[in-house]
Amino acid sequence: MKWIIPIFIVLPAMEIGVLLLSGKTFGIGITVGLIILTGVAGAYLAKQQGLETIRSVRRQLEMGQPPGDLLLDGLCILFGAAFLLTPGFITDVAGFYLLLPPTRKTVKPLLKTAFMKWIDRRTITIIR
Repeated sequence: MKWIIPIFIVLPAMEIGVLLLSGKTFGIGITVGLIILTGVAGAYLAKQQGLETIRSVRRQLEMGQPPGDLLLDGLCILFGAAFLLTPGFITDVAGFYLLLPPTRKTVKPLLKTAFMKWIDRRTITIIR
């Protein structure tokens, strides 16, 4: 709940400011082109990373192993794709950060810690 205001009010205001600055600095055409380019590149990368993660999950399940880390990869890819499809340069940086495997590795331990806290507090329940 405490993240609602920053995500839905502050972030869009920052995005508008960066877009206005970019339009003033580079021109409207280049700014719109960059927005479209990052959206297309992000969709392609998300599809590629998502399909590879799905294949890896299937392989692990076939071998009888739980796909724990791969589920975190999938979650990062999902949010990264959503950020990249959202117009704006700040969300694009966050989206690429979540989609690229080397940088995604820095986020996964934070997600694990958050999930463990939620489980300990019984905020979420894991059903087997």
